[in-house]
Amino acid sequence: MSSHREAPETAKDPVADNTDVYAFVSPDNPDAVTLIANFIPAQKPDGGPNFYEFGDDVLYEINISNRGTAEDDITYQFRFHTKIRNHKTFLYNTGPIHHLTDSTWNRPQFYSVTRVRGGRSTVIGSGLACPPCNIGPRSTPDYAGLAAEAFHTVGSHKVFAGQRADGFFVDLGSVFDLGTLRPFESLHLIPSADAAGVDGLKTFNVHSIAIQVPIKELTRHGNRPTDVMDPGAVIGVYASASRQKSRVFDQGKGRFVGHGPYQQVSRLGNPLFNEVLVPMARKDEWNAVDPREDSSFARGVDHPELGKLLPVLYPGVFPNLAAYAKPRADLHAILLTGIPKGVVPGFQNYTGAVEADLLRLNVAIPPSTKPNKLGLIGGDPAGFPNGRRVFDDTTTVELRAIAGATIPLVDPSYTPDGAASLVDDGTTDTNGGTSSAFPYLGNPGGGYQTQPGTSAVS
Repeated sequence: MSSHREAPETAKDPVADNTDVYAFVSPDNPDAVTLIANFIPAQKPDGGPNFYEFGDDVLYEINISNRGTAEDDITYQFRFHTKIRNHKTFLYNTGPIHHLTDSTWNRPQFYSVTRVRGGRSTVIGSGLACPPCNIGPRSTPDYAGLAAEAFHTVGSHKVFAGQRADGFFVDLGSVFDLGTLRPFESLHLIPSADAAGVDGLKTFNVHSIAIQVPIKELTRHGNRPTDVMDPGAVIGVYASASRQKSRVFDQGKGRFVGHGPYQQVSRLGNPLFNEVLVPMARKDEWNAVDPREDSSFARGVDHPELGKLLPVLYPGVFPNLAAYAKPRADLHAILLTGIPKGVVPGFQNYTGAVEADLLRLNVAIPPSTKPNKLGLIGGDPAGFPNGRRVFDDTTTVELRAIAGATIPLVDPSYTPDGAASLVDDGTTDTNGGTSSAFPYLGNPGGGYQTQPGTSAVS
């Protein structure tokens, strides 16, 4: 999965679990970039009476590097606080919620947005309301209207924070069952009949933080670049969650209270990086360090374990990949430095030699009029790994890259196996859909409306 339960300690702390990061030139406002960070994975829509919310004790950040050093040149910080309107009820709501100000909503949440640049912090918005979770047609009868009330304009920025449908899709059940891909499982080492992919995140919601920022406020020179080959046109993005270094249970307040400086406990740039490329013993360490320290994790990129497993799990399907012993310079460029000039004609998103897991976006590339969910490998340079749009099929893109489809970009002597350009897990987005307008991810599934799935024991 992208970053859902991706490390042992983070799996125990879902409120701080950064599930997905998106960065793209806004299709409805091409002079601005939209940045989205999702948290709190695998939310069952009917998960009451204590429905999901951001952590009041978590510092959420979206970080931008624009000088080629992999350092945080600009950071947007989001801090949340929750109110209880009626202390005498256990209910999340005591009647229909028609507006965010309704007293029938018993547990509203608010947040502030702070921009940090050059060591200076500026609060650009405060007291901003989140929408409630989508409870059902009686409690939240016009959820789209409630969500729209939570779209805020603060200065030159648009912001939203609240529950959304999870836009990521992947067959979790098969991928983690010894690397099975249902459409091709007849070719697996332990074969069974081919089948359609199953979206493991079907019906689940997440909590999103979305901010739309003018491009000129994110670039190193404070301009709106138009030359794709201009180094100043590329920004690197990652999101993080931090907690104070110690937590003590305060009996009087009935909750844990943080003390001391903040320590990063979760981060995410490229999808699937920590899941697939970092050894389990180092996953929590990876979450705690800054991207500029990622050189110590480069071996997992240069010699990916999954790249070695595919020929074993699918005998005879990947002979060329099995024989390829060179470091994976293609993955190194895509994930750790960005793609330099001369690799893909007319394209680059290179941020410099510092190895860092950043989602890199060339802001001089306009939104595509005919988007392809496979992004760059599908002939659409406005998509992943040039940033990431909410509908990009990052699972397929990264599976094909690891399978060797992108090796010829840096090593023309290599011939990919025929399966490399075909491999995928057979899934599509089965949730609330996406939109071409802010905040782009669809409205969350409602608790009453969502039908639980089925399970089986082998």
